[in-house]
Amino acid sequence: MRIALLEDEPAQLSLFIHTIKRQLLIGHEPVVCVPFEFGEDLRRSLRRETFDLLVLDWNVPGLDGVELLQWLRNRHESWVPVIMLSSRASECDVAVALGAGADDYVVKPFRPLELVARMRRLLTRQQPAAAAPVERFGTWVFDRTSSVVHVEAGESEAVQQVMLTDSEFRLALALFRNMGRPVSRAYLLECTGSNSEVPTRTLDTHIYRLRTKLGLHAARGLRLLTVYGLGYRLERLPDVDTGKVSAWA
Repeated sequence: MRIALLEDEPAQLSLFIHTIKRQLLIGHEPVVCVPFEFGEDLRRSLRRETFDLLVLDWNVPGLDGVELLQWLRNRHESWVPVIMLSSRASECDVAVALGAGADDYVVKPFRPLELVARMRRLLTRQQPAAAAPVERFGTWVFDRTSSVVHVEAGESEAVQQVMLTDSEFRLALALFRNMGRPVSRAYLLECTGSNSEVPTRTLDTHIYRLRTKLGLHAARGLRLLTVYGLGYRLERLPDVDTGKVSAWA
């Protein structure tokens, strides 16, 4: 999971990162904190990167936290949860931030355990099954205990069991969890345990293998697309008979 932090005070930044490393754990998912000093830098990053949570300081140079939040919520894809972290503690300030689209508001100096609890609540709301050993997406069942994906093809057909490597399994799970949303290359590489310095062809090779092993194509109602300048998007296709996208549990 990737968390972006907008914070220009070195002491607060250090405390936040220390708190995350020691106390935030969501299932078996690694948590990466990406710091930003300026709001404009984070806005540029949001145009090409994927994050699971944003923590925004209100008072930073240039584009402030609330202005960035307003820009984010005006975008078509503004699903990412946001915590406003600020020394501004008046009722009016809290109301302004929540009205702009913040999911939560924490006043500085923050209490580490409280902040982590609020972050965990938002992260698990985004991925409620992240702590469970098995996650289901329609007829696709991911078993983290064995890195096996069970594909339920139909009533008359046996369940197909697809064994994946650990990297392939985490990559596929990230794509399914973000069904219909573009996911950045950096995010996907971190899911595989790599980093953004790894050659582009490494991720592309993983994607090719997933397409083949899991059959991510129209015959199974799915389409895995390359999103130019960003990464990939896995999406469901409408049912050929009803013209509607099938239910996704």
